[in-house]
Order: sequence, then structure tokens, then C-alpha cells
Amino acid sequence: MKIVLSQLNYVIGDLDGNVQKMIKQISRAKEDQADLVVFSELSLCGYIPKDMLNYNSFINRCYAALDTLVQATEGIGVLVGMPTKSGLKKGKDLYNSAVLIENGEVQDTVNKTLLPTYDVFDEYRYFESNKSFKLIEFRGFKLAVTICEDLWNLDEPILYETTPMDELVKLNPDIMINLSGSPYSYNHVEERKNRMIDNAKEYKLPMVYVNQVGANTDILFDGGSMFINKTGEIAEELKYFEEDYRCVEWTKEETYPDNSLDYKDEDIELIHDALVMGIRDYFGKMGFKKALLGSSGGIDSAVINALAVEALGAENVRAILMPSKYSSEGSVLHAKELAENLNCPYDVISIKDMVDSIETTLAPTFGNLPADVTEENIQARSRGVLLMALSNKFGAMVLNTSNKSETAVGYATLYGDMCGGLSAIGDLYKMQVYEMARYINRNTEIIPTEIITKPPSAELRFDQKDSDSLPPYELLDAILLNYIEKQLGLEEIVGLGFDEETVRSVIKLVDRNEYKRFQAAPILRISNLAFGIGRQMPLVGKFNN
Repeated sequence: MKIVLSQLNYVIGDLDGNVQKMIKQISRAKEDQADLVVFSELSLCGYIPKDMLNYNSFINRCYAALDTLVQATEGIGVLVGMPTKSGLKKGKDLYNSAVLIENGEVQDTVNKTLLPTYDVFDEYRYFESNKSFKLIEFRGFKLAVTICEDLWNLDEPILYETTPMDELVKLNPDIMINLSGSPYSYNHVEERKNRMIDNAKEYKLPMVYVNQVGANTDILFDGGSMFINKTGEIAEELKYFEEDYRCVEWTKEETYPDNSLDYKDEDIELIHDALVMGIRDYFGKMGFKKALLGSSGGIDSAVINALAVEALGAENVRAILMPSKYSSEGSVLHAKELAENLNCPYDVISIKDMVDSIETTLAPTFGNLPADVTEENIQARSRGVLLMALSNKFGAMVLNTSNKSETAVGYATLYGDMCGGLSAIGDLYKMQVYEMARYINRNTEIIPTEIITKPPSAELRFDQKDSDSLPPYELLDAILLNYIEKQLGLEEIVGLGFDEETVRSVIKLVDRNEYKRFQAAPILRISNLAFGIGRQMPLVGKFNN
């Protein structure tokens, strides 16, 4: 049997556009004389439409789109993911389903059993869980069709009482097929491969695994679809962060040579490709063509500038240099050099007069109170006002330049440097930002070396350095990683050898700045626990106080 793995980039809710992409793939599969085309989870409507699923009109449009797709299936089978009506008197109205269509008709449907409700997932909000198990009969073969999470209950920790393949294997299937919507994170690539390999070995069955690719706001899908031998070798592995197509000629008896791609977790190349794709898709799917950002001559804005140019094209990215009386001459020169290296337009707009005017206006009310962080924040907010004015005037989206370390501890100003429509490096710790800068410079110097080597500073007062207010970033990042991603408490982190006073102060900063992150731009998720929907903490609470 010839099976096509179709790895596509979908737009949520663009049913007509998604179907047309599928029809092109089906046409190509027919040319290859394929028997079956497999698309990813909820591919018809895009994963995941969230509360669009609560509208009957949306579900009806999904069925209408299915009718269009059905008409393209003469002589070929297609497995497509979509929401289907459950018809239940008790329980949710919908299933998360895989629908088999062939020869202009719907032949069969299977429903997802395991509905994740952790991290970025909230599927039980919308779907009913499958309770019965069956194989799909197709051209003389018995297919064990599962959907994403259904294959993730094999190893510790066991999250669900039921493991679907334990039930399906009793029916003697010939092959496993999994329609997936598995997001990318830099510590998930190998884990996902290993989980799929373990399934093939456990059930002694070959596997077709089809994941989607592309960014849906903050959630990034990396693709990496696979065909795996029953002995666990990855015989075919599709590209990462690109649409791809692969026709596999499968027979029961044959074992295929290993053809897996050599990617490792935390590979900076994958993180880079994820962020470029995330920026490109966010702008493209939102209908924006142009971006602008505040370019300070610092490492964060430099990395954002370079990533944005790669994603959108140099002519579509505008750097705005906004020096104050505290800005060093070197920072301005380095920001200009960066823009010239990238061949992107830039403007220099001094904020000195603007800040002086605001301070003069506030002086009668401030009275004799000494200068403090207030005056520093006036500078950041003046820059934010200018960026948003330029955004309005030229129809360009502002890219936020905050990293995860600074966002975590509140070292960012509301309505100032936190402004923007997308936070592209908000899930990169500061040391990862430096690593990304070195990767960007892998072939030639794009980011001036001085930007990478100089001590980081917000330059909101004379001779200011980040280390005046924060622990060294190597130390800060290590504490944050343990607290945020690994979810360790104060005593546990101190038990790892960290100074208790330092850990306590960092955790206090993280906890009390949750209200700021609640107001932040969407953050492109590249870790297993990004700020946003993946990490939901109360704004008011006393956990570590």
C-alpha cells in the first residue's frame, strides 16, 4: 500500500484555504498512484480553534468543507482530522475525530480517546472522549488510527486510565496511523521521537505519524512527521518547520533502512528556525507585512532585528533608534551598523526633549521627591509612545524585544519596552539570546561583535549595568529554569546548591510580576513551559511569600 504523509501549514478557521491545500496534495498523491493520504489532527479547521468550536455555525462550515474535500477522493483514500458532532444526550457535543473518506464518500470515523488538559492544551473543554475501540478496514488492511495524545500514555508518568493502543492491538491491526498536532519545544523533539519509537516496538507494528507544521499565534508546530518500522527505526522523517510530502510504499514484510534526521534537543538551529517561522506565520496569518522595533544597540533588539529580517525581508523591517542623554555613543553606532549589515531601513529619533518635557510637566506634582526608577521608566514609556505612533501611521506591527529572564523578574516596563504585537524571544533566557546571536553570526558578522561582548545595560542612567539590579545572568537563568520549567520550590532549588537569599529574591520577583506578564504580547513558545497559556499562575496569591 502506498501511503502519503502530508505535512501542511494550516490557518485556523480558513476552511476553504485548508481544503484547497489538501486537494492539491491529493492530486499529487493520485499522480504517485497512492492508496491513502494522511493529514494531521484537526487539519480541516486548523489546530486548535479554541472557542470557535462553541459556534454551531463554525461546525456546520467544517462539515461543508468536508463535503468539498470528499469530492476530490475518487480512487483514493484520505484520513483527515476535524471536529465531528457527538450526538450524545449526555456529555460534550463534539469529538476530535479522524475521518476516512474514499471514492466520494465518508467511509469511517474514529474519535480521540485521550484529551490533554495540561500545558497549552485544554481539549476536554470542547471534546468528549472516545469510549469504544475499532479498527478501520481499508483495501484489505486493518488500520489502528489514533490521534496525537492517544500514543502518549505508554511511559511514566501514566496520566490516563486507558491506553488506546492496548485496546486496538487486541484486534490485530496491520499498521498504526497517528494524526498529530504536537507543538514544538526545544526539549521535546527527541522525547517525541522516542515515544513514537517505543510505541512501534511495544506493539510490534509499523507507524505512520503525521504532524502539522506552522505557527498558530504563540504555538509553533515543527512537523517532523515520520514513518517508523515495527522494529523502531525511523525509515522516513519529514522536514522540520517546512511543509513536506512523502509517499511511502509499505508492505507488511519489509523493514526499511533508518533515514532519520540528526537533530538533538536544544539544538540552536531548530530554535532559530522555529522563531523565524513563528514571526513569518504570525505576520502572514494576521495580514501584516511590515514590522518595526526599537533598536538600542543591545543584544535583545539585535537578535530580534536579525530574526525579523530573515522572516519578513529586510525591506519590511524598520529599526527605530531612540537615544536618550544616557545612551552611549557606541550603542547608537552599533545599532546603525547592525541595520546596515542587515540592509534594513532605520531612523534615529532622540527622546531627550520628550523626556525633558514630561519631567518638567510632572515636576510640580513630584515636588522634592528624589529621582528613582520613575524617571527611568519615563524613558522606556517615551520610546513606547513613539513606536506605537509609528505603528499606527505606517501600519507596521511592533516587535517586542524582551527576553524570558527579564520578563520573569519584571525587568521590563509596562507600556514601555513591553509594548508590541508579538514577543519573539520572550521564551529565550538571556544566555540563550547570546547563543542565538552567535548562531546568527555563524557564517559572517551580522550582529556587531561589540553588541555580543559588552556588559548588558538598559542605559536608563549613567554607567548602569543589568548586574546592578540582578544576579549575573548565568546564575539568574539557572534559578529561573529550575523554578519555571522544572517547577521546583525554594527549598528544592536551595538544595541544589544555590544561595538561599539569592533564590528567595529571584522567586519573589517572579511571583510579584505576574500581573505584568498577564498584559504582555503573545510569546512564541519554544520551551516546555512558556509564559502565557502554558503557565497559569494567580495574579494575587501567597505561595512563596
